Amino acid sequence: MALRARALYDFRSENPGEISLREHEVLSLCSEQDIEGWLEGVNSHGDRGLFPASYVQVIRAPAAEPPAPAAGARYANLPPGGFEPLVPPAAFSAPVQQLPPPAAAEPFQLPPAPYSGSYQPGQGSDDDWDDDWDDTSTVADEPGVLDSSYPDYDAAGGGGPASARYRLSTRSDLSLGSRNSQQPGHPHHHPGGGAKSSATVSRNLNRFSTFVKSGGEAFVLGEASGFVKDGDKLCVVLGPWGPEWQENPYPFQCSIEDPTKQTKFKGMKSYIAYKLVPSHTGQQVHRRYKHFDWLYGRLAEKFPVISVPHLPEKQATGRFEEDFISKRRKGLAWWMDHMCSHPVLAQCDAFRHFLTCPSTDEKAWKQGKRKAEKDEMVGANFFLTISVPTGPAAVLDLQEVESRVDGFKSFTKKMDESTMQLTHTANEFARKQVTGFKKEYQKVGHSFKGLSQAFELDQQAFSANLNQALAFTGEAYDAIGEFFAEQPRQDLDPVMDLLALYQGHLANFPDIIHVQKGALTKVKESKRHVEEGKMEVQKADGIQDRCNIISFATLAEIHHFHQIRVRDFKSQMQHFLKQQILFFQKVTQKLEEALHKYDSV
Repeated sequence: MALRARALYDFRSENPGEISLREHEVLSLCSEQDIEGWLEGVNSHGDRGLFPASYVQVIRAPAAEPPAPAAGARYANLPPGGFEPLVPPAAFSAPVQQLPPPAAAEPFQLPPAPYSGSYQPGQGSDDDWDDDWDDTSTVADEPGVLDSSYPDYDAAGGGGPASARYRLSTRSDLSLGSRNSQQPGHPHHHPGGGAKSSATVSRNLNRFSTFVKSGGEAFVLGEASGFVKDGDKLCVVLGPWGPEWQENPYPFQCSIEDPTKQTKFKGMKSYIAYKLVPSHTGQQVHRRYKHFDWLYGRLAEKFPVISVPHLPEKQATGRFEEDFISKRRKGLAWWMDHMCSHPVLAQCDAFRHFLTCPSTDEKAWKQGKRKAEKDEMVGANFFLTISVPTGPAAVLDLQEVESRVDGFKSFTKKMDESTMQLTHTANEFARKQVTGFKKEYQKVGHSFKGLSQAFELDQQAFSANLNQALAFTGEAYDAIGEFFAEQPRQDLDPVMDLLALYQGHLANFPDIIHVQKGALTKVKESKRHVEEGKMEVQKADGIQDRCNIISFATLAEIHHFHQIRVRDFKSQMQHFLKQQILFFQKVTQKLEEALHKYDSV
C-alpha cells in the first residue's frame, strides 16, 4: 500500500533537502513517521525531500505511487500538445505564497542513508564495475545522498527525475554540538562578570545541506586543519574582470578517437575502449567509460566550488550501435575539452593519472586510483588549498559579492530555461527534417516522375527532352529530401550536444552557490554577535576571512564559466551557420541543375 498525503497549504523550500508543495498537491510519503515535525516524500514533480508534517494530511486509502517521468530520446515523437517545460512555472515566476497558520518545524538531522559508496555509477551500463575494480579499497565508503534540494533548478539535471541527483558526502562528518549557547536568555558568563565571547555561530542541522556536506561549514567555523603542499595549492588571482583562477602554465588538449569494441574473459564480456592522445605527452592511452565515470566521481567529490562537467548519459541497450558510439564519443570530446580548459581540473593529480597511466600497467593504475581515493585535501581541508590575493586591494565587499552571486543565480536559471527550450525546438525541427520534410520533398519528386511517365506515352520525338527534364526534376526533389534527412547530423546535433553539456554545468551551480551563500550567512551571524557583545572581533574576522576564500573561489569559477561559454557558443554558432549555408547551397545547386535541363527542350 503506497502512503500518500495531500498538501493543505503552499510551502516553498528554503533549505537544501526540502521540497516545495502546492495546496491540494498529492505526494508519496517515504514513511508516515515524522521526525521532529518533518516528513520525507516525493512531490508531483518527482522531487524527493523534506516538508513540514503540519502542512499535509495523510491519505489513508491505498493508492499506487506516481510513475517517474521518462526521459525523451532525440528526434522522438513528441506529444501533439507541444512542449511542456520540466521546470514548474512557479520556479521562474512569482514565488509561491507561504501561508502563515502552521509553523514549519526546525531543520533536523536525518539518520544515515540506507546505502553507501562515495560515488555510485548507474546500473545496467556497459561499463559496470566488474573484475579489475574489485580490489580491496583502502578508503572507507561514504554515504551517498539523493538530493532534490534545489527546486528552482529541477530541469537542470540529466536523466530520470529532473532534480534527483546523487550528491557526494564528504569526510567532514562533524558533530552538531550544543545549541544552548545560541538560545536567547542563556548567555555564558566569564568569571569577570558580563556576557562576552560566549556566542558561537550556529550550525546547520540539516546534514543533507551542501554547505555541510562539502565541508564549507566546518572550514568557515575554523575547524579545518591540515598541511597543504605547494603542489596542492589552487591560486585565485585578480584579473581585469575580478577574481579568476590562475592560468595553467602548461596548457594542453586531448583528443578522443577510434572507439573500438574489445572483449575479455575469452569473449564473455564486451566493452568499448576510446583512444586518448594528450598533446603534452603524445602518448596514447585507452580508457573505458567506467574509467571516465570513476574520474568524474572523484573530481565531483573533491571540488565543491568547481563545476565538473557531466559525462554523457549511460545506456543499457544498444550500446554497441554505431550511432550511439559516435554520439558518446562526441560527448566525451566536449567533456575532455572542458576538463583540459579548466585551470584547476587540468592540473589535478587524478586527471593527470587518468591521462598518462599506461593502459597495460594495471598495477600502476590501481596505485594511482588508491592514491586519489585517499586524498586528504577533500571536504573542509579542500578549502585550505585555495590561495587568494592579499592586501587592501584584495578585500572583497560582501554586499557586492552577494549581489554578483545573486545576479549569476538569476542568469543560470534563465539560461537553463532557454537551453531546455532550444533543445526541444532543435530536436523537434530535426525530427521534422528526418521524417516530415524528407517525405514531403520525395512526394513532390514522385509526382514529377509520374507526370514524366505520363508524357512518355505520347511517343513524340520532340517531347523526349521535356520528359527527361521532368524526370530529373523529380530526382532532384528526391535528393533534396535526403539532404534534409542527413542535415541535422551536421548542424543541429552539435548544437544539442553543446546544450546538453551546459545543462550539466547549470545543474552544478546551485550547490556551488549554496556553499557560498552558507558562508555569507555565517559572516552575518558573527557580525550580529559582535554587535551584541557576545563574540570577539578577532574571531568574527577569522570567519569573514575564510568566507572571503570561498567567495574568491566562487567568483573565479563564475568567471571561468562565462569565458568558456562565450568561446563555445561563438564557435558552435559559427559552425551551425556555415553548415546551414552549405546545406542551402547544395539545395540551390541541385535545383539549378534541374533548371538547366529545360534549356534543351
